[in-house]
Amino acid sequence: MTPLLDFFHKLYHFDDLIRWGGHFVLIAVVFAETGVMAGFFLPGDSLLVTAGLFAAAGQLNLWVLLAELCAAAILGDSFSYAIGRRLGPKLFSREDSLLFHKNHLHRTKHFYEKYGSKTIVIARFVPIIRTFAPVVAGVGEMNYSTFLAFNVIGGIGWVCSMIFVGYFLGRVIPNVDRHVHKIILAVIFLSILPAMIEFWKERRTQKALET
Repeated sequence: MTPLLDFFHKLYHFDDLIRWGGHFVLIAVVFAETGVMAGFFLPGDSLLVTAGLFAAAGQLNLWVLLAELCAAAILGDSFSYAIGRRLGPKLFSREDSLLFHKNHLHRTKHFYEKYGSKTIVIARFVPIIRTFAPVVAGVGEMNYSTFLAFNVIGGIGWVCSMIFVGYFLGRVIPNVDRHVHKIILAVIFLSILPAMIEFWKERRTQKALET
């Protein structure tokens, strides 16, 4: 029980979390954010950028990091797709709980209807949506070969872009360890910006329909 409490205590202290759990915690978070429907609260973007900073400082091997986290991201989406394919539409009638909210699923379904198969790639860069997109693809019985192609492209694109952002910043900013928390705050803001824009658009559309 103690390791689990330590994990949650350090969850949003990204540098401490990586020092504590190393490669294992990075793989677990990247997999769980899309592989477990309760993973929407996990800090995937920020953790990947922080891992890139660690790689730039020589504390993590960049190429090992890229290989294992790309694999974790792809496997996570595939596992989530399998859940959606197995449970089907009855997921949408499931009751809300502490770690599951139907409105996240419905919002992702709307996103999926808007962007089609490309959602699997686009969703990687949108928090919450990325957690539920592969589930919705499974519920909708998207052809698995098509899903897998977009899953691989999205997973590699997301992991590599986030890690290389951190790696580049770590290389160009002197004494970057003094600015880690500022960089993480900027990443958090940028990662939730697409969701904020989508929410604002939906509110505008809803108000327009009501008038």
